[in-house]
Amino acid sequence: MNERRVRANGIEFTYLEEGRGPTVLLIHGFPDNARSWSHQIPALSAEGYRVIAPFLRGYPPTEVPAVGYYDRATLALDVKELIIALGGGEPAFLVGQDWGAGITYNVAAAFPELIRRAVVMAVAHPAQSWRTLLSSPQHVHRSFHWWFFQLSGLPETAIAANDFAFIDYLWKYWSPGHEDAAHLAEVKRMLALPGALAAALAYYRAMFDSSKADPALATIREACNRPITVPTLALCGSNDLRGEMLEVQKEFFEGPYEWKLVEGCGHFLHRERPAEVTRLVSEWLQRRS
Repeated sequence: MNERRVRANGIEFTYLEEGRGPTVLLIHGFPDNARSWSHQIPALSAEGYRVIAPFLRGYPPTEVPAVGYYDRATLALDVKELIIALGGGEPAFLVGQDWGAGITYNVAAAFPELIRRAVVMAVAHPAQSWRTLLSSPQHVHRSFHWWFFQLSGLPETAIAANDFAFIDYLWKYWSPGHEDAAHLAEVKRMLALPGALAAALAYYRAMFDSSKADPALATIREACNRPITVPTLALCGSNDLRGEMLEVQKEFFEGPYEWKLVEGCGHFLHRERPAEVTRLVSEWLQRRS
């Protein structure tokens, strides 16, 4: 696969690319990077797709903005501008896991004309996530990092300590039994680069602090709350507690919506069960209804 760069929404993005054909964007989460899709990129490109996996803003080698926003509207606009810059505005397929899923919901709501079909993995619709978190101590515990990351300074110190042992812990907690040492070592090297860890935490801090949202993007933020008309498939590992949210979130969709649990895996299902997840994604992208 090739590593390329493009300017979109005011910053320089680095992305991985392979294949020719209809564009599929693969959006990673935390703590992760674009190489999380190393199994899906060659498989989907072999099926006749142009597969693009960008490193999200603040995730090197994508630019870490000296001054920048990380709110939901900014992240949705990033993906919109990437689609325009890389494909001339032709609609693309969009696949996201973890933060990538959260961004995908917002892009599909705000810019449905740019998305042909979508796949979201391991994270529920934002409205469903908040509803569940506010009523379930079990889910509050599962998402403890959301609250921890709101502290000032302490998370940066704790995460970086002991060769980023916190990152190893999160992967083991969310995907128990799955070994991914080489990929995790690369993720930790990335987070150690100047500004990267602060940027990754800024995503979470913008969730809670409205002062961290770009005031110029209020209209897009509102559009992110629209019912989703884009045909969407939701996937989650059967061992991931968040799977409980997928069936009940259908109310946020006006277009086709389906969900499926992938048995015997956790949060990072696309790496734990790569062949099965790739098959499910491929079948959904080829659907005509």
